[in-house]
Amino acid sequence: MTEDARSLWNAEAETFDDAADHGLRDPDVRRAWADLLLPVIGGRGRMVADLGCGTGTLSLLLAAEGGHVVSGVDFSAEMIRRGRKKSHRTIPKPSFIVADAADPPLQAGAFDVALSRHVLWAMPDPATALQNWIELLTPTGLLILIEGRWSTGVGLTAAESVSLVSELRNDVELRLLNDPSYWGGPTSDERYLIVSRR
Repeated sequence: MTEDARSLWNAEAETFDDAADHGLRDPDVRRAWADLLLPVIGGRGRMVADLGCGTGTLSLLLAAEGGHVVSGVDFSAEMIRRGRKKSHRTIPKPSFIVADAADPPLQAGAFDVALSRHVLWAMPDPATALQNWIELLTPTGLLILIEGRWSTGVGLTAAESVSLVSELRNDVELRLLNDPSYWGGPTSDERYLIVSRR
């Protein structure tokens, strides 16, 4: 990532959590995300890599409600600072690392889950980033991607993301996220969840 991009996301951090799906401040939106992700992950106390974690909202959700041990990675120092600040009462407390999510400095083969929300589309080389994320997983590890192709014209279509994951994994499940409860209101673009178990 370039320094210009880093500066942009550092600046975005101040208002990042204002978006309903970023800050999860609305209890109904928070519940929708918990009800979506916790059953997919299953169990409690899983090792989770939250890649491109932003201000750490999903890291905190998974730790607090799922008892998961979460490592959040983001290249924006300001996003990470805010995540750490928000995490002081969360048990188990997530760890947050300032680093490039495309090539996270995490232990290979150590994670039960690699999770990324609205990050893959921004990677200079999405295929290489995906390969790096998959290498973090145990042999039975779970890849979870939340992506979209937004009305602004940026993002990845569901077909594009499915194709990328299918090059590396045998099992690819696609679920459209049209329910406005995830976003704090109706949307007109393509938003989706991809889950790959092997």
